[in-house]
Amino acid sequence: MPKVALFKQDGSQSGDVELNEAVFGIEPNTHVLQEALLMQRASMRQGNHAVKTRSHVRGGGRKPWKQKGTGRARQGSIRSPQWVGGGVVFGPTPRSYSYKLPKKVRRLALKSALSSKVAEDNLVVLDSLSFDAPKTKELITVLSALEVDRKALIITSENNENVVRSANNLQSVKVITVGEINVLDLLMHDKLILTKDAAEEAGEVLA
Repeated sequence: MPKVALFKQDGSQSGDVELNEAVFGIEPNTHVLQEALLMQRASMRQGNHAVKTRSHVRGGGRKPWKQKGTGRARQGSIRSPQWVGGGVVFGPTPRSYSYKLPKKVRRLALKSALSSKVAEDNLVVLDSLSFDAPKTKELITVLSALEVDRKALIITSENNENVVRSANNLQSVKVITVGEINVLDLLMHDKLILTKDAAEEAGEVLA
C-alpha cells in the first residue's frame, strides 16, 4: 500500500499514513483520463449559440417578381439564403454537448488521477484542516509551511465554510469535498492537499 507523510497545519510531520492501493496506487490510464476530461469540458459548454434561418428572418413574405417573363432567375423570397440579409443554412442552434461515460470508466479516471498525484509526489495529507474564522492569511501560512507554492486543490471530508471562504481570494487555490472530486480539478491543479479523513473516505468510496 502506498505510504505518504502525514503533516500538521504548522508543516511539521506527525507520522505516516497508508492509502488505499486500489485508489492511490494503480497504474494511471492516460486514455481514460483524456476521455473523462473531454466529457467534463463538453458538459461545461453553454451551447446557446444560434443563428436565424429563413423562417426566423423578418420579411420576405411577398414574391420579389413574377415567376416567368422577366429573364431573371425565379425567386420566392428575399429572405432565401442566397440573398444578402437572408437566412443561414444549417447554422448552429442551441444544443447540449454533454454526454456520459460508463460509471466504471469515470471511476477509473478518478483513481488514475489520484494515483498520478501520488506517483509524482504531488500529494500532501494533513491530519486536519480548520480555522476559527475565515482568514486568507492563515491559509497562506499553512500553504507556506507545507512548501506549496503552485496551484493547489484542497479536499476535505465535509464542507468547511471557514476553509472555503479563506481560499476565495486565492486564485490558485480551490477547496472541494470528497463528493465533489472530479478529473478536471485534479489535473488543473499541481498540488493535491487531502485531509486524513478525506483520504480515507476517498479510499472507501472509490475502491
